[in-house]
Amino acid sequence: MKILVTGGAGFIGSALVRHIIQNSQDTVINVDKLTYAGNLENLREVDASERYVFEHCDVCNREKLEEIFARHSPDAVMHLAAESHVDRSINGPAAFIETNIIGTYTLLEVARVYWDRLNEHRKERFRFHHVSTDEVYGDLPHPSQVHDAERYTFKETSPYAPSSPYSASKASSDHLVRAWMRTYGLPVIVTNCSNNYGPYHFPEKLIPLVILNAIEGKPLPVYGKGDQIRDWLYVEDHAKALYRVILEGTAGADYNIGGWNEKTNIEVVETICSLLQELAPVPPVSPIVNYRSLITFVKDRPGHDLRYAIDASKIEAELNWKPEETFDSGMRKTIQWYLENTDWCSRARCRARQP
Repeated sequence: MKILVTGGAGFIGSALVRHIIQNSQDTVINVDKLTYAGNLENLREVDASERYVFEHCDVCNREKLEEIFARHSPDAVMHLAAESHVDRSINGPAAFIETNIIGTYTLLEVARVYWDRLNEHRKERFRFHHVSTDEVYGDLPHPSQVHDAERYTFKETSPYAPSSPYSASKASSDHLVRAWMRTYGLPVIVTNCSNNYGPYHFPEKLIPLVILNAIEGKPLPVYGKGDQIRDWLYVEDHAKALYRVILEGTAGADYNIGGWNEKTNIEVVETICSLLQELAPVPPVSPIVNYRSLITFVKDRPGHDLRYAIDASKIEAELNWKPEETFDSGMRKTIQWYLENTDWCSRARCRARQP
């Protein structure tokens, strides 16, 4: 099978590409614009494979996409290309509208025309898998608000109530994808995942930012009181789920993918500090007492959602997938990777500063 993956040089996309190439005989066509968060270094392990092809292309570029579809004739599309940082969407929403909405529309149209020309056998097998986020659902009751907060979770049937320009743009793209099936018959699948973490995560996100700041002796910024709750999913578990969906998922279905790991932000930061204390102890001559002493509470961001929690029962029951990593085992692997790959982190930060 030939799978066209958009955003395959990004954090989740590169984990997916590595998983497919290393664990199957399928071919991957990686379509990526290579913005600051797209990094071909993430694919060093597979870039020599004869079953891996890279195409430098913006998903808003219809002409180039049509050329790529015609040249490679994919059997499936897995759409991960997106602007994804909430803070950046607050400060500059235009890029999120362009990539997440216009880009998804453009890719849908190219895929629709391509799919319509396939023979009946290939047409029936073709899938357009759109990878989205749990942030489209807004937020859930916090334990500080209700005594039984744990009974509230995001299900595939939960209504959309996005809070940020990022989540609104992703909600829009989800609706577009479903409309292209309802209107044109394009066989689509939508997955919505919880917060990912793991190797190759761009340093602006919470977990890598805290890890790197801590080992550099810098403040560890925590929004508000740090009581916002997120469900955390190890990125390689997510990649396995996505591949399972493209192989076995039902056209027209939605699947929520989560880690069953609800943690407050302050719990996440304190876990990182504790593991770093074990794996990279503060030198005796350091002015830092311990990593926790670096925690700094800062003004909360506008519209900050209080709690996310994914109910992943459907994908577990229908596709026999569930996460393999616990939060502690995944976090240990993540911290160890960052300690061993400081050069990658330095180069990623430099690329982000380039105009």
